[in-house]
Amino acid sequence: MKAIATTIPDVVLLEPEVFGDERGFFFESYNRRAFREATGQDPDFVQDNHSRSARGVLRGLHYQVRQPQGKLVRVVAGEVWDVVVDLRRSSPSFGRWVGLALSAANRRMLWVPPGFAHGFLVTSDSAEFLYKTTDYYAPEHERSLLWSDPALGIAWPLEGEPVLKPGDANGTPLARAETYP
Repeated sequence: MKAIATTIPDVVLLEPEVFGDERGFFFESYNRRAFREATGQDPDFVQDNHSRSARGVLRGLHYQVRQPQGKLVRVVAGEVWDVVVDLRRSSPSFGRWVGLALSAANRRMLWVPPGFAHGFLVTSDSAEFLYKTTDYYAPEHERSLLWSDPALGIAWPLEGEPVLKPGDANGTPLARAETYP
């Protein structure tokens, strides 16, 4: 597994070693030891999630104010523009974001540590998105950071208006959002 630095040091892009031949391909999508060596982290993943979305669906930017979740995210069908925002007030990168393409073709994964809001926009006809979390989903603690907050200036690769659930359309701007110490 190869670790690739992003503009926020705690957020790590991961490329698995892929073995392919005329039969197809094989790779380890998760190996605890390789993950620890690549990131310096050893999270205890407790839940796996899988979503399918159509082109133009924007999910996020989600986070939990209690029970913050670290996430290891990847795409197994299609492509998304994946975005994370640092919500840790003590961090030098507070309020900054990282965005990058994750796809079934590039097989890349992204480590999103606890303390970040996370979301993605589907840029292919559809996409299937898988992620491991370090804590359980707690709907009473879930928050949505406003995806279009001008203070964040996220460069979403939109083709028209995104498809959003009401909670995401009415997310909270960073200036009023609950954040982490």
